[in-house]
Amino acid sequence: MYPRARIDALTDGVFAVAMTLLVLDVRLPDEFHPHDAGELIVALRGLTSKFVPYAISFMVLGLRWLSTIQVRSRGEFFGREYVVWWLFYLLLVTCVPFSTMVVGRFDAFAPAIWLYAANTILVAAVAFRMMALTPEIEHGDHLRDRTAALVLLIVSSLLAIGWSFVSPRQALWAFALNIAGPWVARRGRK
Repeated sequence: MYPRARIDALTDGVFAVAMTLLVLDVRLPDEFHPHDAGELIVALRGLTSKFVPYAISFMVLGLRWLSTIQVRSRGEFFGREYVVWWLFYLLLVTCVPFSTMVVGRFDAFAPAIWLYAANTILVAAVAFRMMALTPEIEHGDHLRDRTAALVLLIVSSLLAIGWSFVSPRQALWAFALNIAGPWVARRGRK
């Protein structure tokens, strides 16, 4: 048996590091030396293609973290199968900075979107499996909210894949739908 407090601490740490690593690819080249403010502004505008994937990924991970901490269990210890799935979930979370970097650098190519979407679909699928394995899970609005958020993540991922066949550069915007997760969950409760 594994204590819940230790798993929660590891989870918080992994999410914090993964969310921090996202920003490392948003930077000006070391060899860039602007001669005036105008050049700096132009260069900063040029970072948009990297900043947008960073912001979207930060939002996706932030919503995953919030969703994770909302699931309530009366259990203070978890079995091995649950912990193994949890570690796989955290592995997938740590892959988000890589898939974000690929999208930020190669946003004109559909396979970059496919990689990112595959990463997020796997995160959602493993989260569903973990919900099924959570001992003494408390049912209620928070569980319905998490389920709605995971379904929305899968839907936005599939939409991004489809959109990538038409316009890969625009396809990542499908993930902005995840911002609507709390609203969708509230509407589902009515």
